[in-house]
Amino acid sequence: MTMDPNVFATVASFLKAQSGLALTPDKAYLLNGRLQPVAEQHGCKSVAELVAKLNGAAPAQLKQDVVEAMTTNETSFFRDTTPFEILKTHVLSQLLERRKVRRSLRILCAAASSGQEPYSLAMLMAENAARLAGWKTQILAVDLDTKILKRAEAGIYTQFEVQRGLPVQMLMKYFEQCPGGWKAKPEIRSMVQFQRCNLLEPFSHLGEFDVIFCRNVLIYFDTPTKRHVLDRLANQLAPDGFLFLGGAETVLDITTSFAPSAGHRGLYLRTEALRDRKAG
Repeated sequence: MTMDPNVFATVASFLKAQSGLALTPDKAYLLNGRLQPVAEQHGCKSVAELVAKLNGAAPAQLKQDVVEAMTTNETSFFRDTTPFEILKTHVLSQLLERRKVRRSLRILCAAASSGQEPYSLAMLMAENAARLAGWKTQILAVDLDTKILKRAEAGIYTQFEVQRGLPVQMLMKYFEQCPGGWKAKPEIRSMVQFQRCNLLEPFSHLGEFDVIFCRNVLIYFDTPTKRHVLDRLANQLAPDGFLFLGGAETVLDITTSFAPSAGHRGLYLRTEALRDRKAG
């Protein structure tokens, strides 16, 4: 079905303002399939009628439902593997030295989707329990999609989902079978806190973090939005903390708040930390 250009333009503008998502014309085909169920849910006869309601007076729930319907929630356990190896072999050892007095770590997992990434981080921390004995570790997982966060909190995954990146030994160690598939054990679920957060809105109340995972998020934003989000993340990251981005993402020509960590693809440091290191 051909999408009315005016309808597409309205949705694209709305999504940009609400979530930062840059919807390009080649993605117009997604609108009917994703928004038709939302239209029916809100008593609209068509997607066009639904979109016509997307004005300043639109109910908050309608706006939220449209954003959630158009949000991509692609994720998997230990996705791309390399960032988790870097965290285990390079980052964790440095943080254990730098935080040895405080003996606590805070990790932010942005755009956490259905929870595979924050639970992967929790399992990695659990696997390093001996190194972290006596330490407090908090993993905060955030997303703007309230429905997907509820599913993440439940920690239940299908057989197909656990087969995507989750080693069998970890599946048996940290999950238990349940109706519908596999459920993360309480000790893993308790390591992760889930909270709704829109990266376009102020999130300074979340506090400071030692590590931030914000992977495969920026690819959906235009350059000004990428810069806005990265600069905000810099404000929430400890001066000597670590930022992980997706393999196809970069800070180059976008922001001066971060610089790549030499020899570690996808890992970034705050620029003042690099300056201090050179000055020292």
